[in-house]
Amino acid sequence: MTTPDQQAQSAAPTTESIFGPKYRTLTLGIIAVITVSAFEASAVITAMPVAARDLDALTWYAWTFTAFVVVSLYSMVVAGEVADRRGPAVPLVFGLVTFGLGSLLCGVAPGMAALLLGRAVQGLGSGAMIVAAYVLIGQTYPDEMRPRVFTAMSGAWLVPGIAGPALAGIIADTVGWRWVFLSVLVLLVPIAVVLVPRLFALGLDGDPEALPEGGRKRRALLAAVGLGLLQSAGQLMDAWSLLLLVPGAAMLAVSVPRLLPPGALRLRRGLPMVVVMRGLMAGAFFGAETFIPLMLVNERGLATATAGMALSGAVIGWFIGSWFQGRPSTTVHRWRLLQVGSGIVTLGILTTSVALVPTVPPLVVVVTWGFGAFGMGMLYATLGVLLLQLSPVDEQGVNSAALQVADSLGVVLCTGAAGVIFAAGHSAAGQDAEVFLAIFVAMGVVAAFATAVATRVRTTGTA
Repeated sequence: MTTPDQQAQSAAPTTESIFGPKYRTLTLGIIAVITVSAFEASAVITAMPVAARDLDALTWYAWTFTAFVVVSLYSMVVAGEVADRRGPAVPLVFGLVTFGLGSLLCGVAPGMAALLLGRAVQGLGSGAMIVAAYVLIGQTYPDEMRPRVFTAMSGAWLVPGIAGPALAGIIADTVGWRWVFLSVLVLLVPIAVVLVPRLFALGLDGDPEALPEGGRKRRALLAAVGLGLLQSAGQLMDAWSLLLLVPGAAMLAVSVPRLLPPGALRLRRGLPMVVVMRGLMAGAFFGAETFIPLMLVNERGLATATAGMALSGAVIGWFIGSWFQGRPSTTVHRWRLLQVGSGIVTLGILTTSVALVPTVPPLVVVVTWGFGAFGMGMLYATLGVLLLQLSPVDEQGVNSAALQVADSLGVVLCTGAAGVIFAAGHSAAGQDAEVFLAIFVAMGVVAAFATAVATRVRTTGTA
């Protein structure tokens, strides 16, 4: 429930900086939380192969990521409901504690079963943190400041995205992979000490009368299990995968429509379209990005490390795109920024395929993918702003959760579809140019479709 002070704050324009005295602690706290999450996300990709090998469980490698994604999806939905009823402080603190506990479990895991448990607990905390952060932004910052807050959140990925993998590699090679996880716990403690008192001092209590739709948690669990089955089917890519694919798809078909805003699957204007755009663009971008390093290694002969570094420009491009949309001088309507951003992503995906041409320097990907990431930075932040703008205060939690659910589903479905294309056409390393081209074209088509329908986020009064 909003207080009169909060309502007045939302109504009155302000030119105050997000780092001004009134917002500094909260802004730095949000940035710190996102930075730690970003470091974990980028570092674990480097550390996990070492951990799986050390625990003699390489066959379970993919499940370390599946467990995180599946549990986080369920956590997002529950955290959204709690944030609407009790305010964002409760799920954010729960997320910090749980994420730290999961990191500790991973760091001391004696075997793969314990590591998988730790990753699941991390997912539980991560899902709660991201949804609570959106609600916190919606209830604390005035409308005109939110674009700058989302820019700051994108900026929190810069250092972890660029230096995280290398730093994780150094840690894993010197003191051991366990300290990649334990270092996350060390970073979280001072953040919690500073941020938690500030959160409760804000008095954002939520609305106890904002009762959730009946059966929502059950549908979230069903969707999480269905998503896990779909991911597992995509990882197996054999005849047995059908035994997972069919029930997984059925579970998602039953549960997902009720987890998204009404009319989302019919591309209804306004908030439903905002959520759908997030799923489409996340799926198209990350579905293509997943196969870029493999393309550079197999088709162009780059070393694995070099191929991974080719994506570093994406982190910078993403931040610049987010900064561009968040400038106080920006006067372009947000729905137009979304349309332009998705169009840039489409071009970025399609032009990246030129790296398949033998006479083109393979590192052209640094430019083309950085260009596409510029569009993603612009549209991701814009979608966050529009979601909070179009959501009643007592529904910001549920709608923020829907946005994250659409994101996860889009990535899993598009990455899985790209995997099917690769498995169906793969012949041998150095002979798969047409297969990779098909993947980029397919993901480009998804992004182009999203660009074509982007104007449907516009409603009367939408900026």
